[in-house]
Amino acid sequence: MTGTTRKFALMAVALLLVAGCSSDDKEQLSGERLSVLVHARQLEPDPELRDQEILLPPPAPNPDWPQAGGYANHAMHHLEVGDSLREVWRADVGAAADDEERLVATPIVAEGKLFALDAETDVTALDAETGKRLWEAELTPEDEEDGHIGGGIAYENGKVFVASGYAEVIALDAETGKVLWRHRVDAPMRAAPTARGGRVFAITLDNQLFALNGETGEVLWTYRANPEVATLLGGASPAVDQGIIVAPFSSGELVALRVESGRDIWTDSLASVRRTDVLSSLSQIRGRPIVDRNRVYAISHSGLTAAIDLRSGQRIWDAEIGGPESPWIAGDYLFLLTNDSDLLCLSRDTGRIFWIRPLPRFEDPDDKEDPIVWTGPILASDRLIVAGSQGTAYAVSPYDGRVIGEQELPDGVSVAPIVAGNTLYVLTDDAEIVALR
Repeated sequence: MTGTTRKFALMAVALLLVAGCSSDDKEQLSGERLSVLVHARQLEPDPELRDQEILLPPPAPNPDWPQAGGYANHAMHHLEVGDSLREVWRADVGAAADDEERLVATPIVAEGKLFALDAETDVTALDAETGKRLWEAELTPEDEEDGHIGGGIAYENGKVFVASGYAEVIALDAETGKVLWRHRVDAPMRAAPTARGGRVFAITLDNQLFALNGETGEVLWTYRANPEVATLLGGASPAVDQGIIVAPFSSGELVALRVESGRDIWTDSLASVRRTDVLSSLSQIRGRPIVDRNRVYAISHSGLTAAIDLRSGQRIWDAEIGGPESPWIAGDYLFLLTNDSDLLCLSRDTGRIFWIRPLPRFEDPDDKEDPIVWTGPILASDRLIVAGSQGTAYAVSPYDGRVIGEQELPDGVSVAPIVAGNTLYVLTDDAEIVALR
């Protein structure tokens, strides 16, 4: 392991459990909830919105899921799957997560193939319809050793792009898995790249954004944000739309830049001034920002969610809500998970809360042991789907927050499920893809 990679690997290992930690206690699904933090504010639905009917656009099919977050702008709206999901196949995709190596990369689907990055930076391609293994690419450099945390993958124009924990951006041929080019950057990566318009955008652990030529790997431009010593496990991919890239950083900075030149358009900070404990002082934007209808929606871990005008950078609204996962937008509504394992429905236009669904926080709620880390949500055929580290997925009504279904999984889940071709795909911590259709 090189000096640079070792430095960042040790930093990440020291913080592996931070993303799953919590700072106050809550009952499982019902009952009174009391904060142990003197200054904490309990979220409540807006009384004026309690009786308003939530209306969503009808679900629509999507054949592909080519990036982390779906498309490059991360706005997937209302996806279509079957009314009754059943497991149709299950397939192994490599090395499982353990105490030293974690699965942080969301699978992607394109060209009728599912691509997954395992805990040892190997990429596996499966037939998305049947789960048959098509090829595998081992990407660990010869001068490196095991023991790191990977980044993620993206697809565009017949290529799979990999941002690795070994400080490399790699392009693979999607048909064969052949390495087309490799480019070394200054630090490891913990988030998937974003590919659009023949460019690949990747953020390193030391908060540098690299824009590379998708054909050659040549660096087109770079941008450096403020460094952050302590970070959560994982990271967020930038969003790209309308010639603008919106990049989230672990410092809490959210920066909009021109895709062509890297010239900055505006900068905002989602670092909350209300910090009540050590974990809330981590300003990282770990959830991917969304670009939708000329607005940017983003959430930071330290306690701020905001809607921002894409062109001007002017805040439309903000709310004291923090979370570690990517929000989901559909119609006039924003759905998100908070740091306290609450699932929320917010108004896209005002940030006001329609409903709140507390999710179980501990596998042993009586002794408050074994914290549960939730991933998601995604919206598919009139149900919000969240998956937990205890190996259970819930279906929640987007209209009122009721739990309407539960699915046991073969292992815990650390990355959100995806939907493509009317199929729900779940990557479990034992490196198995479960396809539900």
